Amino acid sequence: MKHSILYCLAAGSLALSFFFERAPDASATARATAAPVVAEASLLPALTMSEPIKPAGTPANTPVEKPAAPTAAELAASRDSLAYHYYAQTLGLRLAFDENKDLLRTVTDWIGTPYSYGSNSRKGTDCSGFVTRVFREVYGINLVHSSRAMFSTTKRVAKAEMETGDLVFFRRGKGPIYHVGIYLKDGKFAHSATNGGVMVSSLNQPYYHRNFYAAGRVRAAAEATDN
Repeated sequence: MKHSILYCLAAGSLALSFFFERAPDASATARATAAPVVAEASLLPALTMSEPIKPAGTPANTPVEKPAAPTAAELAASRDSLAYHYYAQTLGLRLAFDENKDLLRTVTDWIGTPYSYGSNSRKGTDCSGFVTRVFREVYGINLVHSSRAMFSTTKRVAKAEMETGDLVFFRRGKGPIYHVGIYLKDGKFAHSATNGGVMVSSLNQPYYHRNFYAAGRVRAAAEATDN
């Protein structure tokens, strides 16, 4: 009898361990790390389909008007708001929600791309390669794959007057231009660094503050933004 009880307890313990020690559901992990665009797509329909709530004490047979469905403009504004919040968080910026959304999205998509000298693909890119790809994707402009050539063909801009989309150039002492990035906002710029690939850095960091040389504006990109 004693052995039977012990056997039953052991069997029950094994059954419980099966249920409580299962590996996490991979699909659940994937859903938790899904892009905010997916969350946006699932959130908006839920908002538009929500049922009206009757005030307390309202008779059961009293009709309640459903709220008007959001207009296309309101839905677009909601999407923009979600997108800007995501870009602000990902890039570490304080956005006014009127910046070039295509530029912010494209830069965000490139974050984490490894550094590769002479390349300009999602598998690897150097600093000028990153800039050429972003300008082609965002503005349809083909820039020369060379930071020095970019410097010679852009309009000089004072550091205090830099705008989102301007280029920032670096050089050591009196040496040649050796690095280029895309200015974002708040003193931050996106670039492909040899020690980390595509990232966002601050012009206030000692290394970049010391080697910052000038800012330049691509006229065609500025005109496209104004239009």
